[in-house]
Amino acid sequence: MKSLDIHKSEYLKQFETQTYGRNLFRTQEEERLDAPNEECGIFGMYSDNDLDTFSLSQFGLFALQHRGQEACGISVLKNGKITNMKDEGLVLDVYKEIPDPETFMGNSAIGHTRYTTAGDKKKYNFQPFFAKNEYDQIILSIAHNGNLTNAKELKAELEAEGVVFRATSDSEVILRLIQKNLDLGLRGAIKMTMEKIKGAYSVVGMTRNKFFAFRDFNGIRPLVLGAIDEKSYVVASESVALDAVGAQYVRDILPGEIVYTNENEPGKLHSYMADEEKGKQRICSFEYIYFARPDSSLENINVYEIREKSGEKIWHQAPVEADVVIGVPDSGVPAAIGFAKASGIPFRPVLIKNRYIGRSFIVPTQEMRERVVNLKLNPIISEIKDKRVVIIDDSIVRGTTSKRLVKILKDAGVKEIHFRSVSPPIIAPCYLGIDTPSKDDLISANMTTAELRDYLGVDSLEFLSVENLKEILGSANHCFGCFTEQYPVGKGEEIELFN
Repeated sequence: MKSLDIHKSEYLKQFETQTYGRNLFRTQEEERLDAPNEECGIFGMYSDNDLDTFSLSQFGLFALQHRGQEACGISVLKNGKITNMKDEGLVLDVYKEIPDPETFMGNSAIGHTRYTTAGDKKKYNFQPFFAKNEYDQIILSIAHNGNLTNAKELKAELEAEGVVFRATSDSEVILRLIQKNLDLGLRGAIKMTMEKIKGAYSVVGMTRNKFFAFRDFNGIRPLVLGAIDEKSYVVASESVALDAVGAQYVRDILPGEIVYTNENEPGKLHSYMADEEKGKQRICSFEYIYFARPDSSLENINVYEIREKSGEKIWHQAPVEADVVIGVPDSGVPAAIGFAKASGIPFRPVLIKNRYIGRSFIVPTQEMRERVVNLKLNPIISEIKDKRVVIIDDSIVRGTTSKRLVKILKDAGVKEIHFRSVSPPIIAPCYLGIDTPSKDDLISANMTTAELRDYLGVDSLEFLSVENLKEILGSANHCFGCFTEQYPVGKGEEIELFN
């Protein structure tokens, strides 16, 4: 048992200095095609004191880099003026392009890391979004994580009223609705916006004298609140961003809650429930399985512990005789440790990753692209040759990378392969802020477990059941839409948002 504790400690320690790679077998193209992808991470901070918002926002967004790697942006409030910077690239690369850090040192900042869907990599869709007045001054800026299911009709209504849109993102609908209703006061404008929009949304934002954040009535996308001191607050997608800036976790923003500052009471953060009766907890269950960093806590639930418990649970659900347990780095490792703890089968970290490899090589042929995988991860053959191996992964989406992993293990001389997925079969796309393949490309929507076992070429295959997932999470108050096709809100039109 002691060795498992050592593995756990070493596993968590690496994320203090390195970004989180959820499944390192995937090439860059496969990350888009063979995995659900979180669309973004958001970060915001406010202080009545002087803070180095340039550095702290950089630290916070770097901690959320795993939630989006295509683009990054920040808005900073300084002396009543909002300055915005956004560009394509990773957090540290974008910050390097800022020539004068002093410009981005104020008392409030918001930031965004973006994962862009195919065909949507336009700079005008990078966040934060902002609105200007007639004097070309930014008066409002927001960063949004989630997806609106009625954005198309709301955009049409606003355009009929003369509102001009500059992007093709549903996030701009939120911006324009708040801007349109600012005569109601900031809180009134946000409340009016929340009453009109549907879907999943966590938002941070600022005006020229206020900071705010709010979350949808189902709390589908995560949003946590922390404090650096009595007059300095931080809001972020995950608690690891609080850790990165030296903030203490206070609580999660509640479903349907608005938190905001008031220029008449500097340093005080107010809370307002947009509709007490509508608020209910339905946070995405896949956050715990795959998206969040293992050292995060969401809704007071530790992500690492959930993943370890999922490995223990699938052992009790589907025990098997084997010699070695291995996990697919990084997100499959905690579950593999849990499986080993419950079964007594030794865990071995035999898939070794190259920590210096970039996101991808530029290679012209499929044959060479195949070899990139072995540059990212390579097995220790002596640990698995002629042995019965249990491989633990977080999920199976299209099945292509799982099949490749099986081939790598077979080439290494493994005697038997028993595949365990610690998520239930993914049978439906997400319409609430996660980019997933269409149902036609979801392998579990088109094959039985037996058919998929034969396709992968493994000796046995099991998925964690939905009921066991609920038991691990401690309640059914989560969104399980990708496993059950039952969503907390209507999915809206299954068409492109804006043509």
